[in-house]
Amino acid sequence: MAIGISAILWGFDGVVLTPRLYNLDVVYVVFILHLVPFLLMNIFLFREYKHLKSFTTADSITFLLISLLGGAVGTLAIVKALFLLNFNHLSIVVLLQKLQPIFAIILATTWLGEKLRKHFIYWALLAILGGYFLTFGFKLPNVETGENTIYAALLALLAALSFGSSTVLSKKALGKFNFVTSTFYRYGFTALIMLLFMIGFGQFDQFTRTTTENWLFILLISVTTGSGAIFLYYYGLRKVKAILATISELLFPVSAIIFDYFINKSVLSPAQWIAAAVMVFAIIKLNAAPEKIS
Repeated sequence: MAIGISAILWGFDGVVLTPRLYNLDVVYVVFILHLVPFLLMNIFLFREYKHLKSFTTADSITFLLISLLGGAVGTLAIVKALFLLNFNHLSIVVLLQKLQPIFAIILATTWLGEKLRKHFIYWALLAILGGYFLTFGFKLPNVETGENTIYAALLALLAALSFGSSTVLSKKALGKFNFVTSTFYRYGFTALIMLLFMIGFGQFDQFTRTTTENWLFILLISVTTGSGAIFLYYYGLRKVKAILATISELLFPVSAIIFDYFINKSVLSPAQWIAAAVMVFAIIKLNAAPEKIS
């Protein structure tokens, strides 16, 4: 339930909240959406710094990779994908991003030793095929007229790979640290990584371009769909396998489609509905029969 609620919050964020920051640069948006929650956490969770004394090299590398993949690269990719489409066709982007289970299952098998079920390759290929038709319908890719859609789709797949990797690494971190500590250091490390991006791209002028309305939504995202959702997600992830966590996360694209319809009046074409159904069904099958997983 915790993972499912966090997924619904992410769906709401992608359709309703993050679009309110369209006037800002993507790098700055990702930076500020990690910096502000981390600063707020420091008010209440400053005692978490005591764990730094017991951090091993492996712990530091794990949190750095979680932050780099799930915090920096994954978030940059998904936000940039939404920006490229001017927040139209949001359902396509979030559905493609949910190919994440394929990457998560492969990595959980490789890194965590979780057992890979039979016929995985068939359902994975079906999910990928569904993702293709979700993006392009029953047509060949048209680079000239749909260039941004293609780029957005590729970025959504990069986000899926990044978030899938982060899920597996987070599961590893939660084996040693509680969900509060894991969230605290994920945001702290990500803020530091994104600070390097800010320095590299020279984005500090974005602070002067941030309007009062932008700041209100940044604060709202920070305490709800941002760190609030991550707290819930990590709380739930403690109790389930990395492979199985992705089934609850399907509420992310489902809720995004619903929010996108009621708020933006955006509707998928019949071909895309069929492709989305095939993709979601394949992902469900990938996560089915938990009793067979050791």
